[in-house]
Amino acid sequence: MSTQLGSIATTSPLPRQPESGRSRHTEEEIFYRNCRAAYLSVFRTSLENITSKDQLCLVLQQAGRNPSKKMLGKYWTQYTEKLNFDDFCEILKNEKLTGKNELMKAFKKLDLNNDGYITHEELFKILTTNGERMTYEEVKKIIDEVDINNDGKLDYNEFCKLFLATVETSQKNSLARLEAITKIKQQQFGSSTVALLELSSSTSSKPLLATSRNPETDLIPKVDGRLSSRTLSARSRKASTTSTITMAATTAKGLKLTEPKSMKNWQHAWSKGCFFLEEDGGIVSHQYRLELHQTTNVYLTIRPLNLSESEGKLSPWMNVDTSLYVLRIDGDSEVLEVVCATELREKEKFGWKGELRSGIYHLLPFTTGCRLRKRRKSKTREAKLVHREDGNLALTKEFRAALSDIFEIIDLDGNGLLSFDEYNFFELRTSGEKCDRGAWVVCQENFDTRQNELTRQGFMDLNLMEANDREGDPKDLWVTLESMGYSKTLEMHEACPFVINIYAEDSKLKLTPVSLETGGNLLNSVICKSVISNGEAKAMKNCSNLVIHIYKTETRITSAIENKSETRVIVHVNNEQSKNCVSSRGLSIFAVEVPPRTTTVCQHVMPINEKLEWIYSCTESIVT
Repeated sequence: MSTQLGSIATTSPLPRQPESGRSRHTEEEIFYRNCRAAYLSVFRTSLENITSKDQLCLVLQQAGRNPSKKMLGKYWTQYTEKLNFDDFCEILKNEKLTGKNELMKAFKKLDLNNDGYITHEELFKILTTNGERMTYEEVKKIIDEVDINNDGKLDYNEFCKLFLATVETSQKNSLARLEAITKIKQQQFGSSTVALLELSSSTSSKPLLATSRNPETDLIPKVDGRLSSRTLSARSRKASTTSTITMAATTAKGLKLTEPKSMKNWQHAWSKGCFFLEEDGGIVSHQYRLELHQTTNVYLTIRPLNLSESEGKLSPWMNVDTSLYVLRIDGDSEVLEVVCATELREKEKFGWKGELRSGIYHLLPFTTGCRLRKRRKSKTREAKLVHREDGNLALTKEFRAALSDIFEIIDLDGNGLLSFDEYNFFELRTSGEKCDRGAWVVCQENFDTRQNELTRQGFMDLNLMEANDREGDPKDLWVTLESMGYSKTLEMHEACPFVINIYAEDSKLKLTPVSLETGGNLLNSVICKSVISNGEAKAMKNCSNLVIHIYKTETRITSAIENKSETRVIVHVNNEQSKNCVSSRGLSIFAVEVPPRTTTVCQHVMPINEKLEWIYSCTESIVT
């Protein structure tokens, strides 16, 4: 429950400490211990930063809060890039605890009959139409959990008890995990730790144990060099491997993609789409279904879509790399088999030529993200979206231009109109929900349409209506723009529209956009299989169960880490010696967690300037 009920109950009491515990610790110590327990339920150490709104929401929930969108927006603004552990503690200090009395008081305002119950109908109406609206599915999930006897009513007194008990259990579990970490560390350092603790307690001068808010470093005594080196000697042996690859500058001679000579007579299908950069660095894109009626030669390409009016002036995202993985659905099993990927290149266009059997294929667009990174928040004054003309509200010229480009992007079939399905992709991206048929009928009745589809002017008027509904407040309009990758200066920096073209020599074909989502585990699996099949493998020194796979093309290098062991491994990656390179991770030094018996994409690396030589130099290591 993170939306409407989040505004009713933003916090809950922390679990009570035993009286004996209270006599040994101050209230402040107890507070910070609970903060640390919650933080370490999400992060490996308290030195790690919160880097997205979703992470902030998760760690607040672990601390017993139930953050609403309003609360999250208060602490994670458009200018926030990260929050540290101290920031997190300050948030918990500001968000005062709420007990059962406050919860009951809030629910009683919703109890129209004052009988201790809220009907399902009342709850649905309140939570899906007011304030921070919840979806039907979210409300149904709440009801399914608390309405045990299925009588159609919510006993909110029992609900409050259940809610507070669940929060208390969650926090106790967090404290138990923190204590487990402490015991493991104490066992790991053994008698050295015990001896040092005794030494510190018998010394009346300066304490030998350094204070820290990190439970890992809390248990590593920072004393004189002789003792410290002995304590850490068991952790000094490293398993590592280093790879250095020098890549030549890209030249026209290296471009290999050429069209089939008779392609103008082939069957043709095409569609537009878009990559969207998420807050957490993930990338969302359209995905497609391709149907071939018979086995045939195929030529397919993907490239960024240039929305500029002149070829000489390219859109800023035109240097973003694109690729297309083709997966075949294997009969009735629904198992996806990787068939090919677009690796031949001509300028910004990537393609593939070959024979495909008849059947159904899943097309998975992909970009490394190396050149689609979040821009730092600019202090430039934000663009104006609406203004008054003769007393009436109107869209500014700059906003209309941005909306026209957005229309061009979401018009996937390029017919100058928005179908119901195309508009739904737009709604999913900007609001997270689909438009139902009834709302679409209302839209058709009130805005300019042709052939039952929304025109460009109708799309403009739809946004003007939204501005009028908010009496000129552009906040919701900015939500739409930012979801579509626009900055406050109305420049698209965090999205890359693209176009897919497919030609078939001897078969009818059908290309259909089917979803808008991240590649997730499927994409990770596809890339790893490609790297393992086509790349080179190198076992990590002193740790043969870890294998680094590296695959290089003319324009990028991709590495994957294969963990053959039965335990999770965290690999530290250092790219500091690389030259003229940019990593998809956005950092020179980072860590990658690899679950047991799995292979994980480590990073993609591309040249910053393709006209110059670039050097990939990467060291992967773990402490053994």
